[in-house]
Amino acid sequence: MSSLNKYNLTKSLLFYLPVFFLFLSVLNEIDFNYLEVKYFSLNIAHILIFYWTLKNPRYLNYGSIFLAGLVNDVVVGLPVGISSFCYLLICAVTAYLRNITITPKFINDWISLLFTISLVNSIQIITLDFIFSIEVNYLRYLINSGFTFIFYPIFLFLFNILEKKITIQKND
Repeated sequence: MSSLNKYNLTKSLLFYLPVFFLFLSVLNEIDFNYLEVKYFSLNIAHILIFYWTLKNPRYLNYGSIFLAGLVNDVVVGLPVGISSFCYLLICAVTAYLRNITITPKFINDWISLLFTISLVNSIQIITLDFIFSIEVNYLRYLINSGFTFIFYPIFLFLFNILEKKITIQKND
């Protein structure tokens, strides 16, 4: 009986691991400023949301993505709802891509990510700068978008491994 409970616990933990990583990424705001690397930042939350909603949306639902956006706004100090809107916009783009794609290919997903983060960051910049009159560092957004795009293949590899582990646990 004890082994059955451990098995169910492991299966449940693996199933909710993408949600845990999403909340961990919005709470940490990883940009390596504490290592004194001035021009390095990437948005792991965008990669997480893009990958999991494109490949297998049942592991990362829209409610948790919306809530993660609210948490991100509080942590970063943005007007409440901006990140949630941007995260859900990523979900809308990936839902569209998932419906029109017959056979998924890495290069198509990668270019789609570039389009998606460019769109999301543009909307966020326009909203913050013109509507809320918050001073925006355009270079920081450009660098963040570039590194997010460049590091996507590494996270794709890691998330593919994680998805295989989740699938194996689910089918056992």
